[in-house]
Amino acid sequence: MAGGLVILWKCAEFLVAGAVGLAERLGISHLVVGLTVVAMGTSAPEVAASITAVFRETGGGDLAIGNVYGSNIANLALVGGLCALIRPIKVRRSVLRREMPVMMLVALLLRPVLSNLSLSRLEGVGLLVIFAALIWLTVQTARKEEQKNKSSEEQLGVFTVSSMKKCILFVVIGLAGLALGAKMTVEGAVFVGRQIGLSEAVIGLTIIAVGTSLPELATCLVAAIKGQDDISIGNLVGSNIFNTLLVVGAAGTIRPFEIVERLARVDYWIMISVSGVFIAIALIGKQIGRIGGVILFAGYAAYIVYLLS
Repeated sequence: MAGGLVILWKCAEFLVAGAVGLAERLGISHLVVGLTVVAMGTSAPEVAASITAVFRETGGGDLAIGNVYGSNIANLALVGGLCALIRPIKVRRSVLRREMPVMMLVALLLRPVLSNLSLSRLEGVGLLVIFAALIWLTVQTARKEEQKNKSSEEQLGVFTVSSMKKCILFVVIGLAGLALGAKMTVEGAVFVGRQIGLSEAVIGLTIIAVGTSLPELATCLVAAIKGQDDISIGNLVGSNIFNTLLVVGAAGTIRPFEIVERLARVDYWIMISVSGVFIAIALIGKQIGRIGGVILFAGYAAYIVYLLS
């Protein structure tokens, strides 16, 4: 499992570096990069891990959905909380007005989809269609706004890759390694979790969720230290939207699955509650401050204690 997590982490870094390097050459801004390219790169482990999980004979759906719920909670509470403790994260008004409500709406969309404790291939395809339309609208809207307010001083030097060929190579290496890392992580996590008596749902919500959220953690920590607030908040919000629509949709499209009742009745609402608290904190102060960081991190610690008790 440790080897799989290392491969996931390193290959996600390659993917993010290459993808952001390509985005820079297309003139895309910090926020757009955070919401799309960086979020896509750091969500790649969740995609690979959940798709790998659904091919398991038993408990595959629990692992896949547990991974999504756990990753979404970890992104906002663990990653967001830690980053805010290091340095308060300023939130643009446009994000408060548009991207955060969208994050909540797509999360609420899973309620009717998974109310029967299963996901069909048609429902999976539907989620992917919504995802594609949403990304297209996000990019188009953000690029129009950036053309009006573009600053010549904006740079993404921390993520810069020296050449277009190197960017493409990084993306290819990242994608190839993620598949291997995901398989190793899922198999290793299931083995360890079963040895200590955890169910597939709890394994997905804890071990795999935290493991596949490490790229978000690394990226946001670097961004927080460098003062790149748009990258941090864009990555957190964008990753949750990607997880909810892309990860669930892709897993269900490839292989329909069933889940246990606790994921739909308990953990789903915990994810919604954490999302609501995160948005409320951002709305109150127009930033995720250190007090908010403490609240989020403490909430995540309490959630882990609840899962393992």
